[in-house]
Parts: sequence; structure tokens; C-alpha cells
Amino acid sequence: MNMDIETRMDLIRQVGEEIITEEELQELLQSKDHPIAYDGFEPSGNLHIAQGIMRAINVNRMLKSGVKFKMWVADWFGWMNNKMGGDLEKIRKVGEYQIEVWKACGMSTDKIQFLWSHDAMSDNEYWKKVIQIGRNSTVKRIIRCSQIMGRSEKDALSAAQIFYPCMQCADIFHLEADITQLGMDQRKVNVLARELGPKLGFWKPVVVSHHMLMGLSSPSTDHNDPIERAIEMKMSKSKPETAVFMNDSREEIKKKISKAYCPEKQVKENPIIEYSKYIIFPSFQKMKVERPSKFGGDIEFFNQKDLEASFIKGELHPVDLKNAAAEYIDKLIKPVREHFEKDKKARELYEIVKQQKITR
Repeated sequence: MNMDIETRMDLIRQVGEEIITEEELQELLQSKDHPIAYDGFEPSGNLHIAQGIMRAINVNRMLKSGVKFKMWVADWFGWMNNKMGGDLEKIRKVGEYQIEVWKACGMSTDKIQFLWSHDAMSDNEYWKKVIQIGRNSTVKRIIRCSQIMGRSEKDALSAAQIFYPCMQCADIFHLEADITQLGMDQRKVNVLARELGPKLGFWKPVVVSHHMLMGLSSPSTDHNDPIERAIEMKMSKSKPETAVFMNDSREEIKKKISKAYCPEKQVKENPIIEYSKYIIFPSFQKMKVERPSKFGGDIEFFNQKDLEASFIKGELHPVDLKNAAAEYIDKLIKPVREHFEKDKKARELYEIVKQQKITR
């Protein structure tokens, strides 16, 4: 590659809220021009902005760094986790819908290898890896990993859901992934893979965990806990007012953002500040806030640091920030709406998704 190692590292650092470990990542990039990274997704209904725009931003950064990316469409995992009422055919249609969203919102899907978990289910070598993971893990450890499903250790898990962490851990080695690029809520199973990989004759994958975006409502849980954030975002599908979705209209976006939690002069646990940091500034060179002259007139921000400083001082009012955020988010969502309006296949898939009852 023409890009130097430090530039590639910086791109991946922009994705990873936590990297385990940076030293191992650097060694990997020095030894491989195109290491393999993977992310997996459970088809589970309409995509919200973190699953759509933010995921596209992160995947594109990884691709730019020279990584080869595999996207694991975990339809069987959704089936095990009782998504779409446990209807496997509906789950697969939802998976197809989600891929259409990513195409429309700018993810470089032509450079990504999309693989479906159902294709691995007849592979004996895959199941050998699953059993190896299970034989070298205690039931207690596996149950602790159940948080990757958006479940609590206290939840009553089905027997199928016990298999889930063993399979997800095996996925890493089945896909030959050097890097696991998933959310912070998936950390436990990735750490399990690092522990077991060398023992089982595989390798120790580098873990690049991205940030879990807040919902739009006021924080009712510990938002420093990525698991709680993940559960909140999963629950947003049954409470659509708490998140912007990838097929929302301009009016819906403006309404949701206007009602969002955005305390004056507070940047921590502020969802609109998070939207600007993780979605708007990575997508636009600047953020222009339009205001009447009596309130200081229009103001432009070229980075998150300056925006936060102005907000903390009270120079930028929450209402003005919300209005600007809604405009930029609508610009990002608009191509998706238009794609689903004009493309017959995409429109038919979205109609199927809209008809489904969302289950946790």
C-alpha cells in the first residue's frame, strides 16, 4: 500500500473507541497489507441511524485503511434470538433490506464481501469450531457473553441462545478474521476469542470496538455502559420516537430531533452532541447553524471541539443546535428515502419490513 502505517492506524483509531491492542494492530498492519476484518449483524427490522449511517462511516474508514471487510449476515442468529417472531424467511428478507439501506447511504458495498450464516450451517468444519469453543468454556462464562444478544445474565435464555456466543466466537475463525470490528456491546465474546484462539490452534484477533450511540430520550440508565446503550437502541425499535430511522421522512426527523434530550451547556450524555460527533462531522466538512441576527446570526463550526466549547459557554442554544442537526441528518437520510421510493426491489423489501412485528 502507498499509505504509511501511522495513517492507517489513525483511520482505524477513528473507528475504535477501544482497540485491543494497538500494539498488536500495528504489528498486523506491518505484516499484512490487507488484513481481514468482519462485522456481523442480526437482521432485526428497520435500521436506525447508528446501524445505517454510523456503520457506513466506520466500515468505509476500515476499507480506506486497506482492510478487506467481510459482513456476516447473521440470519440464523436472528432466528435463534427470536427476531421477527422466529420466522427465518422473514429474517432473511430483513437482511436483504438492510443491505439495500447501506448501498443507498454510501457504504462501499462493492468492496465488501457479504456472507450469510445459513451457508455455514452445513459445513462440518464450522461446527467443529463451535464445539471446540464450547468444550473450552464454562456455561457460566458463556451466559456472561449473552449480553452480545442484547440480553441480561438474569434473562431466561432458551437452549438455542446458549449456543449463540459459541457460534459467534467460532465465526471469527471461520471467516479468517484478523480484526473483529463490532460494537462495544460485543466486547465479551471478542475477548473470549482472544483467550481461546491460541489454545485451539487459531490466532488472537485484534478487537476494534466502535462507540454505541445514545438514543434521543433522556438517559434512564448508565450511559457509560455500552451494554445498556445497546439494549436501549434495540428497544428503540419498539419506541420509534427515541431514534432516527433510515426511512424516516424529513418531517419525522425534525419532530424527533426537536423533542430530543439536549440539556443546555451540557455535552456529556447529550444525544444531539453525539449525533454531531459521530455522524455529522464525519460526513460534512462543516456544520452551519442558522440563527436570527438578534441571537448572534449564523455561525459555522469546522470541528466537534469548537462546537462543544461554544455549547458549554452557552453561545450555542440547544434549539439552534437541534435545528441544524435535523437539517444535516435529513441530508444523509434523503438518498435512502429516494432509493426506496424509486427502486422496486428495495421498496418491496421495505414493505415486508414495515409489516413485521418487532421483537426484542
